[in-house]
Amino acid sequence: MSTGHTRSPIDTSQLARHERHMRRALELARRGWGTTHPNPMVGALIVEDDAIVAEGWHAQDGGPHAERVALAALGRKPKPGATLYVTLEPCSTHGRTGACTDAIREAGIARVVAGATDPFAEHAGRGFQILRDAGIEVVSGVLEAECADLNLLFNHWVTARAPLVAAKSAITLDAKIATRTGESRWITGEPARADVMRWRRLFPSIAIGAGTLAKDNPRLTARIEGEEEWCPLRFVFDGLLRSMTDRSLPRLYTDEFRERTIVVTTPHGGLGYVRKLRDQGVQVWCLDSPTQRVPIAAFRQKCAEEKITGVYLEGGSQLVSEFLQERQLDYLFVYRAPLLFADERAKPVYTGLRTERLDQSLRLADVRHASFGDDQLMRGRVVYPEKIHFDETVFSLR
Repeated sequence: MSTGHTRSPIDTSQLARHERHMRRALELARRGWGTTHPNPMVGALIVEDDAIVAEGWHAQDGGPHAERVALAALGRKPKPGATLYVTLEPCSTHGRTGACTDAIREAGIARVVAGATDPFAEHAGRGFQILRDAGIEVVSGVLEAECADLNLLFNHWVTARAPLVAAKSAITLDAKIATRTGESRWITGEPARADVMRWRRLFPSIAIGAGTLAKDNPRLTARIEGEEEWCPLRFVFDGLLRSMTDRSLPRLYTDEFRERTIVVTTPHGGLGYVRKLRDQGVQVWCLDSPTQRVPIAAFRQKCAEEKITGVYLEGGSQLVSEFLQERQLDYLFVYRAPLLFADERAKPVYTGLRTERLDQSLRLADVRHASFGDDQLMRGRVVYPEKIHFDETVFSLR
């Protein structure tokens, strides 16, 4: 992410030590995984004579920042020459908890080693300059990519003023998500599915389409071993309220988390069904639309108004493809299993575009890879071509 801030030169002789301590700061920051929205995850530690003497992390919105937690944990004045390691540039404005640059100066810290720069354009580098003006040595850009990647949602929220919309797909080697008969459980193995649960815990909301709701009747909660089940906001895209026509209601409309379910629909769905959902305790967003399809741009605007910083799309194929077609998908998680259907009638994961040349392709940037057993994850930011070409055959069938 370009901020205009000039990164501090790093003494290569000290780089290994800086990275070792920064990795620990990242571990601390991840303890706030999913609990800090709309704030970032931040970890900090204080080092004296190359030994960690205090640690802290930002735990929740409105709570003390990681730097202040670490200073409080120390419980005394730092020794001369003490270094503060922090994953994100210290804040320099007076919000609910006060500027961390003030706390650092008052504590007598000699050096600050930071990872990522504050993504706010008006703040980027300002905290570093305040510290330098106070005579504090500043080293920035240590494990910068890792520190920035930690806060995908926050970074997008403060720069785009909109939620990060990401989609998850589990595919075969030939990019299929189900056999010709619809069988899809399970394409990926347990380790990959456990990683999906981890990302569910990060995003404040999950979204699916009415077709996926009818087919899978999912729970859409984060179920992580050793932790209490957690429920994000659960969006169901259902422009015609087809999910209300069956005799038995889906579990998202009846379980103990039903008040965290939001059905996104249009006026074409019928006010009677809307009233029935609300009587059930389910929220409804009825967005104006000339067609039976939910207007995706209006949905994103509504999320921004409600301060929902991220949406994790879990399908189905049609919903994700519509987000892509309308340039409303920001990020993609693709889990690939060592399976091959080699069947042209198996269900593809993405449809609706007409890509005749490579320069018309959608690409991923800032790509990161991970392995989970035999499965592989590729994730990255979606970069759109200058112009998207639609498959008129697909659209004529809608």
